[in-house]
Amino acid sequence: MIRVTKLSKTYGDRAVLDDLSIQFDKGTVAAIVGPSGGGKSTLLRCVNGLETFESGEVHVHDLSFGPGDTKANRRALAAIRLRLGFVFQDWNLFAHRTALGNVIEAPVHVKKVPVADATARAKVLLEKVGLAHRAGAYPHEMSGGEQQRVAIARALAMDPDALLLDEPTSALDPERTGEVLQVLRNLAKEGCTMLLVTHEMAFAREVSHRVVVLHGGRVVEDGPPAEVLDAPRDARTKAFLGR
Repeated sequence: MIRVTKLSKTYGDRAVLDDLSIQFDKGTVAAIVGPSGGGKSTLLRCVNGLETFESGEVHVHDLSFGPGDTKANRRALAAIRLRLGFVFQDWNLFAHRTALGNVIEAPVHVKKVPVADATARAKVLLEKVGLAHRAGAYPHEMSGGEQQRVAIARALAMDPDALLLDEPTSALDPERTGEVLQVLRNLAKEGCTMLLVTHEMAFAREVSHRVVVLHGGRVVEDGPPAEVLDAPRDARTKAFLGR
């Protein structure tokens, strides 16, 4: 379970998150959508401690933290980051590591998993994302879609309770986007908890249990895809969807 309470984050004079409260339950796939600048990516980054915030609290199961820098929240963030996998827009793989090397890096060095065990698990995960044949490839030898699928395998290697995905297909062409979305479809079918910032409305409709619309740092609509995307009630959602 992930819960944020009265979360506020500003950049200068602009409120990016404005007293926002929301909860995501285990097994839920939530698509977080809305116009650019609405706070979608910032919300994910605050939940994982990649961004500080001025007020409010973040709760992940029995762990929580509040305002302050990484040092102030060090213990809570270290524990939370073991439970939440983060997938970035532009994958951020280690350039000097192969696909296999990228996937085993955190289990070996953070969780102290024996190399042999981490390697066996990584091979299973690369197979899961359709890249068993690319285990020895370096990032510069892979397409963007392949690199993003390695990034997903890398996040899964830590056995997280949930995946936070920040527009994972935004830097990809349509063909590569399809490859990544298929991996996410499969994870959704397996019951993986996912918070997914996306502009892929068709995918949000297909895979998510709920769609959350952020506008101006606040939740303006939240519900099943059929309700939010097909019959939006809020004028700001209608404008975003072109209704």
